[in-house]
Amino acid sequence: MTIREEIIELLTTGEWSARDISQATHIPEKEVYAHLEHVKKSLKGTFRINPPQCLNCGFTFTKRRTVRPPSRCPLCKSEHIQEPAFFCSNSGK
Repeated sequence: MTIREEIIELLTTGEWSARDISQATHIPEKEVYAHLEHVKKSLKGTFRINPPQCLNCGFTFTKRRTVRPPSRCPLCKSEHIQEPAFFCSNSGK
């Protein structure tokens, strides 16, 4: 099974952060984001992102299209950001 197939299988079981996927697949977190970009294209209709949120002011990054987390909040400029979580909405697949 390829890394991307492993990631897809994980995403069908629930919500996973990039750090969790990294630990489960034994690859660096930086590589996870590259794989997630491809998985996002493969699972067009079912790939979902639970958006990151600023832990300081509560701002939610709902309009982001990238899988990478933001570096800081546009409102309060805090760098204390909750990681996005990824999942597949078609968990019966």
